[in-house]
Amino acid sequence: MSMPNIKSEPELRQDLIRICRMMSLKNYVAATDGNVTIRMGDRIIATPSGVNKGFLEADQLLVTDLDGQLVSGVGRPTTEIRIHLLVYQMRPEVQAVVHAHAPLATAFSIADILLPADLLPEVIMTLGAIPTTEYATPASEEGPEVIRPWVPSCDAMILKRHGTLTLGRDVYEAYNRLEKIEHLAAVALAAHSLGRSPRLSKAQVRRLAQIGVDSGYISPAAAQLACAGVKKSAGKPKKG
Repeated sequence: MSMPNIKSEPELRQDLIRICRMMSLKNYVAATDGNVTIRMGDRIIATPSGVNKGFLEADQLLVTDLDGQLVSGVGRPTTEIRIHLLVYQMRPEVQAVVHAHAPLATAFSIADILLPADLLPEVIMTLGAIPTTEYATPASEEGPEVIRPWVPSCDAMILKRHGTLTLGRDVYEAYNRLEKIEHLAAVALAAHSLGRSPRLSKAQVRRLAQIGVDSGYISPAAAQLACAGVKKSAGKPKKG
């Protein structure tokens, strides 16, 4: 059962616009890249396709149903609406989804290097693990399939060659998880350039993950994945 948003639609629209502008200011998106949605009961407020997030206005946002069909607004919903809808279907408690093209996190996926969550304590406590999905053609039916294995246990993931996907109980939480991924990528790159990047021990990871669960930051499933460690990508796009 989903947890309904207690904010009004105008308030949610303003929240979404604020996040889009932060993404643009932080260089987490370029040109018309990226998309953001907020769940509003049985409706979705979504960014339109083909609009620069830094210039987006609240009255340009669209409303769809849970099947992605346009309910109100002018234009087409984000071309990645399928991945947003899958998240809302599989995780009813999620109220917002943010897809960005964060440069450093994306670069790790291109280099085929898993972003090591166990470099920083706060990442384990607030995100758990950060998997990288298999590659999927953008805006295709492959997108939901490559995230499907990770959605039940992950609030943050890297889409191979295609940026990041973060989930939240509100759009601010989803956005903060994006910031944390890109910050970790910057720290990991800097540590590597200095010649050493030792990881947290397994015991340290277990303790941090439990703190995350006890504090309500991550789910037991996310903690379990963090303790086990993400070994490789999972989830193949459908063929044919």
